[in-house]
Amino acid sequence: MRITGEAARGIPLKVPNRGRIRPATDRLRESVFSSLGPSVEGKRILDLFAGTGAYGLEALSRGAESVAFVEKDRAAVACLKANLAAVAKSLNRTDLRTVVAQADVLSWRSSVVREFDLVFADPPFSKLDSIIEPLFRFLSLLPAPGGDLRVVLEVPGQSEPASPGWLLERRIGKGRDQPTCCLFRRDAEN
Repeated sequence: MRITGEAARGIPLKVPNRGRIRPATDRLRESVFSSLGPSVEGKRILDLFAGTGAYGLEALSRGAESVAFVEKDRAAVACLKANLAAVAKSLNRTDLRTVVAQADVLSWRSSVVREFDLVFADPPFSKLDSIIEPLFRFLSLLPAPGGDLRVVLEVPGQSEPASPGWLLERRIGKGRDQPTCCLFRRDAEN
């Protein structure tokens, strides 16, 4: 695993030796960020179920203003912090605006960042059926500039996540047996 683009491109990412972390693949992340293009620059990012921090770190490499990482697993948080240090060193910056919270995603509340522009969520696939509805309820409560919040949700290819108040803009990735990313936007009419 590595950062796939821009300023920290090629930086390897540490992954816990054991546990249930399923890091987002380089290929899928690269496709997601190619799709998002320059819209990541200057944005406030929230990386939920962050694992190694791959999505949020990729966003920092591509010019995000700040990233809040939320991950429950202790070993993953240790790897995430090491990965964050490596990316900061590569960017030659000690002033990165980041928060790493070891917490349950659905009960976490930010005390630092008040609004987010873009959320990456990569929940455990084994718990996806029970997480989708509460996750979208949680996301609906997040403040966003002008109410415009975009969410990139990684799910198995055969999954068809949906929630009232959210519009699926596009799906990135191929194959029913491969992870894909769904790009959602808040429905302005709700």
